[in-house]
Amino acid sequence: MLIRPATAAELPALQDIERAAGEAFRALGMDAVADDEPPPVAELERFRRAGGAWVAADERGAPLAYVLSGPLDEAAATASRCEHIEQITVHPRAARRGIGRALIDHLADRTLAQGGTALTLTTFADVPWNAPYYARIGFRPLTEAELTPALRKIRAHEAELGLDRWPRLCMRRALTPRTAP
Repeated sequence: MLIRPATAAELPALQDIERAAGEAFRALGMDAVADDEPPPVAELERFRRAGGAWVAADERGAPLAYVLSGPLDEAAATASRCEHIEQITVHPRAARRGIGRALIDHLADRTLAQGGTALTLTTFADVPWNAPYYARIGFRPLTEAELTPALRKIRAHEAELGLDRWPRLCMRRALTPRTAP
């Protein structure tokens, strides 16, 4: 598996990955999430141009998963730089192979190398492949008091989109250099 920046030509494939992965939400009674359209190509392109769209590709170079991220402006609150994971999605045919974790670890390494101190994300609290998974790979839930203005703004936008019909939370993973085994 190769992790590399997404290309402009691959952006429709990222939408297809999102649609396929969304189907798993139906089994949890979250049809609205499953039916939600993926980000438009223009939005994906904005992430790509900013250096925040990465794919995990198979041996033929076809994307299996992707992550979208960007800096979270919390400097005023903590004097640190965090990278916020806007979206991470693995195609169901490639699930349970560590691809999502590899993308997150790649993003963590890049963020750390650029002077960042943490990754943040928002997620569904009770979806097994969301908050419980992220907790297993080093993210911790943030309390209401720990939310920065930037995270509060993200959560308010999610509420406007109707995502608060299911419990959601913000999570953070502190970054420290990894050592080879």
